[in-house]
Amino acid sequence: MQTPELTGAADFTGPLRGSGTSLEISTLRALDQLEHALTMQPVGNDQFVAGNEAGRFGRLFGGQLVAQAMAAAAATVTTLTPHSIHALFLRSGSSTAPVHIDVERTRDGRSMSSRRVVVQQDGRALLVATVSFDPDSQTPQGDFEAPTVPAPESMPLLQHWAQQAPPDLAGSASSWVDNPPPLEMRIAEAPTFLGGPQSLGQRAHWMRLPRTVQRGIGVHETLMAYASDYLLLDMAFRSHPRPVNYTTHIGLTLDHAIWLHRPVQFDQWHLYTQETMALAGHRALVQGTILDADGRHVASTAQEVLVRPMSAPDLPPASVDLAHDQEITT
Repeated sequence: MQTPELTGAADFTGPLRGSGTSLEISTLRALDQLEHALTMQPVGNDQFVAGNEAGRFGRLFGGQLVAQAMAAAAATVTTLTPHSIHALFLRSGSSTAPVHIDVERTRDGRSMSSRRVVVQQDGRALLVATVSFDPDSQTPQGDFEAPTVPAPESMPLLQHWAQQAPPDLAGSASSWVDNPPPLEMRIAEAPTFLGGPQSLGQRAHWMRLPRTVQRGIGVHETLMAYASDYLLLDMAFRSHPRPVNYTTHIGLTLDHAIWLHRPVQFDQWHLYTQETMALAGHRALVQGTILDADGRHVASTAQEVLVRPMSAPDLPPASVDLAHDQEITT
């Protein structure tokens, strides 16, 4: 199917599903590509080969590698559901070459299993991860009070902010429209990479898959693991005590973790609330909470990121007391 060209200023505040717009078609195509990348081709001895999404960032998206590690680990487990993954990013990869995934069966107990996974490309390790599985027991349960945020339909799509990006960001911003992620993402403010202001405090966005996806053991959990990598790095830029942006500073994800507390139905709306919890030197810790539309706590995330100047800084690394908005210079 050929994607129509965008002409003029499209409306990115209305519905996406069923709209028949070029953005919907591109988003659906992106989901098809992601599902293909998560289809593991076994090559023997718990080893797999997989393809990639289209090159959206000039390199492999970290969320793809996390999801592939979870999918490969799940292929070696029969009836259990993934409930956590802890991943360490070692180096970037290219979207033009397949990835090779090795799974080690570190433990198979009576009720839980664990796997160690290495994702490689051209003989170089890109990511190492530990994935844990359990029988998906749902008793007992408990929840905390959900934040009060506008309904997803009242928030604009992420592509709205890409369309409104300042001229110096227009080139990179257009890729979010022309080559969108395989998600419907609605957010009330522009991320900093689309010209949004720096500020402290939480930020939340709604997200879901652009169409219905059939259920299977770990399928929706793996897709949520993929999506959980979006916008966490940007939170560190947003919360930084000094003026930083993507033209003067490098941002890298060092590691990523997600804990899945409940079964996931990711073709329905989920609210992803993110907050920078610590920022010291050039590293920041960002945490997230994912709730379903009924306010049930579905997942939690944590990510350590690196934010540093592209050239040698004149000032020493800074830290910030995020609770009191106070910069501490070391």
